[in-house]
Amino acid sequence: MTLRVRFAPSPTGYLHVGGARTALFNWLLARREGGVFILRIEDTDRHRSSDEMTTAILEGMRWLGLDWDEGPHFQSEGVERHRAQALRLLDEGKAYRDFVSPEELAEVRQEDPARALRYPRERAEAMGGAVAAERAAAGEPFAIRFRVPDGETSWEDRVHGETRFDNATIEDLVILRADGSPTYNLAVVSDDGEMEITLVIRGDDHISNTPKQILLHRALGQPVPDFAHVPMILGPDGKRLSKRHGATAVGDYAGQGILPEAMVNFLALLGWSAGDDEQIFTREELVDAFSLDRVLRKSAVFDQDRLDWLNGRHLTEMDPESLLPELLGRFEGDRALVEDKLAEDREGLLLMIRLLRDRARSLNEIAEQAQIYLSDELSYDDAAVRKRWLKNPVESEEILEGLHEVLAGCEWTETGLESAVRAFAESREMGAGKVIHPLRVALTGQMSSPGIFEVLVVLGRERSLERIRRGLARIRQGETYGS
Repeated sequence: MTLRVRFAPSPTGYLHVGGARTALFNWLLARREGGVFILRIEDTDRHRSSDEMTTAILEGMRWLGLDWDEGPHFQSEGVERHRAQALRLLDEGKAYRDFVSPEELAEVRQEDPARALRYPRERAEAMGGAVAAERAAAGEPFAIRFRVPDGETSWEDRVHGETRFDNATIEDLVILRADGSPTYNLAVVSDDGEMEITLVIRGDDHISNTPKQILLHRALGQPVPDFAHVPMILGPDGKRLSKRHGATAVGDYAGQGILPEAMVNFLALLGWSAGDDEQIFTREELVDAFSLDRVLRKSAVFDQDRLDWLNGRHLTEMDPESLLPELLGRFEGDRALVEDKLAEDREGLLLMIRLLRDRARSLNEIAEQAQIYLSDELSYDDAAVRKRWLKNPVESEEILEGLHEVLAGCEWTETGLESAVRAFAESREMGAGKVIHPLRVALTGQMSSPGIFEVLVVLGRERSLERIRRGLARIRQGETYGS
């Protein structure tokens, strides 16, 4: 039998981390086993659903690279089928009309919660089917409730193992509201049957829905799919991940400069392990390694630092040429500078990206740091100037003057520059760091930077010498900051 799985988000919000992780697990298993991955938009809540959210969900899926084989199907397209199945269950005696008002049921629930589970059935049986039919024919509104059978409902969960529910603890659930709209559980079961879903992978917050859905599948004469309930995702404080923990929508992370490859890697590790200490995976490696056997039962904790670290690792694996399109839209005011640089010195721009890529943890960091190399305007960090220049301005001035002379005539390669700078330091009987620190501030305005010889190569001879001259002027004027 071909594996058929689905991801069924509700378009009442953006694609969030939990939903994206569920989609990924479904997608990985379908790709590993040669199955079918179906996208279904559960849009029956017309008051809360929106086309904007549907578009955002689809964009999030595409950004993650989670392509679907069928769909997107829309649950609202099956409403007539849902209603017909509810009426069929009513005709077969597997459901009944419920005329109890929400207020009356709420009172019973407050007084006797156990009785409330079967109170609508109690009232329906006391009324009798003939009277119920007459009241319905007279236009009195009613809901249709599924008659939960006696006994026990169990299934072998692919993550949690054998799971059992006493049916006496399950309320006779409404399957069709008084306004004629189907409820969640009926619509899901109907659609899963129509789409021949063989395995449902979803969050473990749905475990309580599973016995209800199994009973509905059986009542409708449909094959019951397997179920796998994956662990909840918690914030660092141990509470369910929510907006109070920061960004939770996938699109937010794209805006922060997270690579889709890194996000997929990170999501896969939220509740799944390959069985060893390996943490860096490509999409293809995840497909090969993924199985439900390695999905954990305990809740996963969202760790932003881990995501940033993974993103940095994936950045270092990317070719600068492939990073360029991702970066162009992030340069903002520097976009014109980048385009000019592309036209006059593409190799130099790619060298700059490679230089920054190896130290960055996001695309945004690369774009921010690139300004130092792209613009002729340079801002100086006050602390760096005070520590590296003004603590001993005479010595700093002498070092920069000497370096300007040495660098003006040396071979402009990393090797040539390093040899020249180290030889200069030796001639002054100084450690290399003593010379490099004031030079770094002159070139970048910062306390730290990538390797100084790489920085020199990226800037080029003329711009490097100009920045050294500008630094000398500032030291002589005793200035500490500004552009």
